[in-house]
Amino acid sequence: MNRRAFVTGLGAVLAAPLAVGAQQAGRIWRVGDLSTGAAEVALAATWASFVQGLRESGYVEGVTVTFERRSARGAPNRLPELASDLVRRNVDIIFARGPWAARAARKATTTVPIVVIDLESDPVAEGFVKTLGRPGGNMTGLFLDLADLSGKQLELLKELVPSLHRVGVLGDASVNASQLTATSTAARVLAIEIEPVPIQNDVDRIFSAVTGAHAQALMVLTSPIAIGLRTAIADRAAKYHLPAMYGYRAHVDVGGLISYGPDLPNMFRRCGEYVARILSGAKPEELPVERPIKFDLVINLKTAKALGLTIPPSLLLRADQVIE
Repeated sequence: MNRRAFVTGLGAVLAAPLAVGAQQAGRIWRVGDLSTGAAEVALAATWASFVQGLRESGYVEGVTVTFERRSARGAPNRLPELASDLVRRNVDIIFARGPWAARAARKATTTVPIVVIDLESDPVAEGFVKTLGRPGGNMTGLFLDLADLSGKQLELLKELVPSLHRVGVLGDASVNASQLTATSTAARVLAIEIEPVPIQNDVDRIFSAVTGAHAQALMVLTSPIAIGLRTAIADRAAKYHLPAMYGYRAHVDVGGLISYGPDLPNMFRRCGEYVARILSGAKPEELPVERPIKFDLVINLKTAKALGLTIPPSLLLRADQVIE
């Protein structure tokens, strides 16, 4: 798989002084947090990492920065209203989490700086930025846009279950379009039939569609909604005795079988640093879009045992972490 390196020049940008904005006497910066997932199921570790990135750059919650948090609670259609509300409240910057939040923030303002974490969209194709090296507008951040990652995930799932010939693929036809295309391409090579299953908040309906398609396994594409439902999805996969592949280790931590993808908490920490840079005077149009270059393979042996699966030694040797 082609793993893209950091954008050229990033190190020079990050070498600039960080403390200018933080040192403005008496100034408390207001950061708008715009997310798709319900607050009660948000990943505490990722938010803590974001706050850590800010703190390490000199911005401390309650001292030099406060948050205006807006969650669509799993209903992306609410995001435009929430984004507009943040703009009306004159926040200094918006942290947009996920593709729907990024789109809503972009439509709400062309002047308020926006830092995005979006693991589904191509930022250039979406019109978020002009180029990766010089975004040219009010938006920058961390994007994944590695569609072939989903093809690699399908290969690993086939290695884990050699008899696999039909897989349910959980995702959104809009935000996961490139991943679905890459998965279909990999499936043809591996002689696997895939059955796309729309992501929704009703987990029982999801698995009714998966089992109705006679899928032998499940692939969960990256999605703010899916990660919010990670415990329920892992529980149902166990109930229906379905091996499942995920994009984030957070799924494996709550009982999912296997994941292959980027270090999500570290990406959130980097977003915190990006927000800090802009509050300190950097211009978003000059901050290069960053992409992850390291991907971790995590396997839950307890779940594998419950499913009656024997993990191939070759897969275990390549794993970055094994949960026993």
